[in-house]
This record gives sequence, C-alpha cells and structure tokens, in this order.
Amino acid sequence: MNNKFVFSKQFFKDVWNLTRAYFTGEDKKRAWGLLIAIIILTLAIVYILVQLNHWYNTFYSALQEYNSVKIYDELIHFTWLAMIYIGLAVYAFYLRQKLILHWREWLTVRFIDEWLSHKTYYNLQMFGTDTDNPDQRISEDVKLFVTMTLGLFIDFLKAVTTLFSFVAILYNLSGTLQFTVFGREWTINGYLFWSAFFYAIFGTWITHVVGRKLVELNYVQQRYEADFRFSMIRMREAAESVAFYGGEERESGVFKNRFGKLLKNFWKLVDKQKQLLLLNSGYGQLAIIFPFVVAMNRYLNKEFTLGGLMQVSSAFGRVQESLSFFVDAYTTIAEWQSVVMRLSLFGRHMGSVADDVEEYHLETVPGAVVQAEGLTVALPNGRVLIKDASFVLNYGTNVLIKGASGVGKSTLLRALSGIWPYTSGKIVVPPKEQSMFIPQKPYLPLGSLREVLTYPGAKTDDNTIKDMMVKSCIGYMADKLDEVADWSHVLSVGEQQRVAFARALLISPCWLFLDEATSALDEDTEKIMYDNIQKYLPNTTVISIGHRSTLAEFHSATLMIVNQGCVLT
Repeated sequence: MNNKFVFSKQFFKDVWNLTRAYFTGEDKKRAWGLLIAIIILTLAIVYILVQLNHWYNTFYSALQEYNSVKIYDELIHFTWLAMIYIGLAVYAFYLRQKLILHWREWLTVRFIDEWLSHKTYYNLQMFGTDTDNPDQRISEDVKLFVTMTLGLFIDFLKAVTTLFSFVAILYNLSGTLQFTVFGREWTINGYLFWSAFFYAIFGTWITHVVGRKLVELNYVQQRYEADFRFSMIRMREAAESVAFYGGEERESGVFKNRFGKLLKNFWKLVDKQKQLLLLNSGYGQLAIIFPFVVAMNRYLNKEFTLGGLMQVSSAFGRVQESLSFFVDAYTTIAEWQSVVMRLSLFGRHMGSVADDVEEYHLETVPGAVVQAEGLTVALPNGRVLIKDASFVLNYGTNVLIKGASGVGKSTLLRALSGIWPYTSGKIVVPPKEQSMFIPQKPYLPLGSLREVLTYPGAKTDDNTIKDMMVKSCIGYMADKLDEVADWSHVLSVGEQQRVAFARALLISPCWLFLDEATSALDEDTEKIMYDNIQKYLPNTTVISIGHRSTLAEFHSATLMIVNQGCVLT
C-alpha cells in the first residue's frame, strides 16, 4: 500500500468513482442544482473581492488628498459591498452544508447497502483480514470525504478565479522594473506578479518537502484511533466474562498498548504539523510586508499614490493567496488523500471479498426438503471438514446433528443457510422466508423489548407477544415491552435463548434450525422449549445441533458427522 502524498492516476480514479455515482444517480438534479448555485455564489464573491480591490485605491487616495466628501462616499460604498459579501458568503456556506448533508446521506446509504448485501458484512468480519473498522469507514470517513472533497473543490475554484481576476490588476499596477546586473541592464514587465508567483512556488515546494509524510501519519492515526475505540467497545460487550475471568489487568495491557501506538503516532503527527504551522505562519506573515517591500520604490518615486500602493498590496495578497492554495490546504489535502484511500480500499474489499473463494462453487436450489449432493465444506485455511456428503432431510422429520467437537456441525448449518462461502456441491433448501436459524447466542438488536422479540419483523399484537413470552418462561418481563435497553447485556444467556424461542413461536417458520440453542438452559426448561415447538408449531420441522442425550427424544432421526462424512440414521 502506498501511503505517500502522490496524486497518482489511481487516486484520481478513486475520487472520481466515489464522486461520479452521486452526481449521475437518482439525486443528480438536486446535486447539480446545489453545486451550480454554490459555484455561482463563489464567483460572485470573487467579483466583490475585485470591487473591494478597486475600493482600496479610491479610498486611500481620498485619504491622502484629505477629500472628506469622497472619504464618506467610499465608506458608504464599502458598507454596501460588505453587506453583499456577507450575504453571498452566508448563503454559499448554507448551500454547501446542504449539499454535504445530501451527498453524505446518499453515500452512507450506498455503503450500508453494499456492506449488508450478500452477507458482505459477515464475510468481511470472518474472512476480510485486510479491512479494519468498517463502522468507522461508513460513519466517519464518508463524512470527511464529502466535506473535504466539496470544500477543496470550491476553495480551488475560488483560488483559480481569484488568480485570473487579480493577475491583470497586479500586472498592470506593476509597471516595469529595470536594474543592472553584471554590467547588463535588465527589464521585467509585471514584476510584482512575478514576485508573487515565485514567492508562492517557493512556499509550495518547501511545504511539500516538510509535510509529505502527513498522508501516512494521518492514515495510520485514523486506524489506531479506531482500533483503540474498538477494543474498549469489545471490552464493554464482554464485561461479564472479563469480570468472571478477572482479566482486568490483561485488558488494561491491551488498552495501554493500543493507546501507546496511537499516542506515539500522534506525537509524530503533531511534530510534523508544528513544522508546517511554523512554515505557514512565517510564510503568511512575510506575505503581509512582501508587497510593500517590492512596491515601495515606485511609491517613493511617486509613480502611484497611497491608494495605488494599498491596491497593489491587496492585489498581491489575493494573487499570492491563490497561488498558495496548495500551501494553505496541504494538511487538509493530506488527510483527504488518506480518507480516499481508506474508503476506496473498503469498497474494493467489499467488491472482491468473494475472490478468495472462487474455487468453491455451491449450487443452491429451492425446494421442499433439505438435500445435499456432493457437499464439501472447508475452513478458510483449506482444511476440509465435510467431503462429498449426500443426504436428504425430509419435511416433517426432526433431525439431530451430532458429532465430536470441531467436526463441522455449526459450519454445516452455516453452509445450509448460504452464509459459509467455503462450500461446494449442490444443496436443496427451503425458501428463506420459510426458514429460521437460531445460533447458540441469539442476536438481540438495540431497541425496545417488543422490537427484540419480533426481530427481524414479525407482525403480531402485544397480547400474542405476551402469551408467547409466558410459554417461553419469560412472562415476568411482559410489562417491559416498551422499555429500551441494550438487552444483550441486560439478559442472561439463558434468558436470551428463551427470547429466541419466543421469537420462533411468533414467526412460525416451516423449518427451524437450532445450533445448540438450549446450551444455557437446564434440562427442564429445554424440554419446555421443545414441547412448545411440537405443540404450537406442529407444521415446523426442527434441525438441531446439540450434545445432550436429552435432545434425542425430540428428534426422530440423527445426522452423524464422522470422518468427513454424514451418516443419516
């Protein structure tokens, strides 16, 4: 990966790909309307700056001549120009923020949809080792990309239009500089412009030399920040387990190690920014007096008035500021490039997450049974768990999947559900809407208890919900349906498993796949859960994974995984 400050062809291609889709998509009319309005306002602001430059000449000349009438007229003139400038600046800012919000919303939704489609989030989490912190990419990097891209574009446009607007003014005011060097007479037309040009070129070059490592430092800093934040979030999610293990010292070591990396890189970043600030501050302060130095000789020779000198100073400042766009925006550009790199890599990883499993081809056919033909299931490292397995699980026959720990029972269920990419062969499975999978630790979304019980979208009334809660031995929480909490931390694992069974009763699937879904329940409660399925879901076929002998009575067949094969009895 190249983290250096280089405007490569790939970089501009990445920027174009991230930008083009929004301005050519379904929201393109609003996008272009806002952008054109912002451009017009920006050009109008530059026009006002040109008028203010002419005002400098008139006003200061009036001061020099003690012309009181002209002075007060010009003060009124300035007031109108200032009011117009303020109005243009305010509405340019407002429309820019409006475009940023719409663009960010569109791009965020796009990344979310891509992240969630085709189980990409799962594949990245399980197998995408090169992608870190997708939550940060979607939430933080999208915001930074949109804000910086639009901001840099508008600032660059303003710099270019300001340059062309003031070049002629400065060139005409410069006159001719004549001097003798080595016995030869030299003449430079528009020397003030050339002074500003070379002054800005020198500042740009020295800034690049000093600050070119900022891209890499910004890129790494964002990653360290996200890693540190993620480690603390993970600790919070596993607080009870850490407390049981007494792992505070170990977790503290992890936090401090990650924070140490963050801090070490941050100080490098601060040191480099300090150098840039020192350079830019000196550069900016020198730019204040530089035009007076180069123009003072013509003023002292009375080749132009005080107003002309002030106009030269103003025009020189505008030209120098335009030519120094790269100097002033260097830190922002460096951070922008790192943001573009992170977002582009994230997009490419999402698009190519399946490349590592090209050798595996699974043919999936919808049907009324669960059937496997020549099914091979492997691990990411290539180790085969199940090889050329064939079996048929008929509707109405409850099946218990058994086998030694690590033989691939849970992975087989993942393959049947279609989320395990290292699978080849052919499977016949019921349609998604007829199937429900319950893992050992059920997922409880953020929200109210009602939303948890009806996840992902069961349509039912509160009376039915409460009835199923009672049947699933969690009726004591029936009065908390509207309570919002992080239920995965509020409820014990056993309560979470009972919530999952209540959810199954509400959804009423034709096929119910249980991956050690009663491992945290006592045998009596486990029996109640399976009895509920048989009693209230008589048309549901259950496929279970479990080690307890008590599960046998609830199943009429067994699928044994042994020696990389599947034996149905």
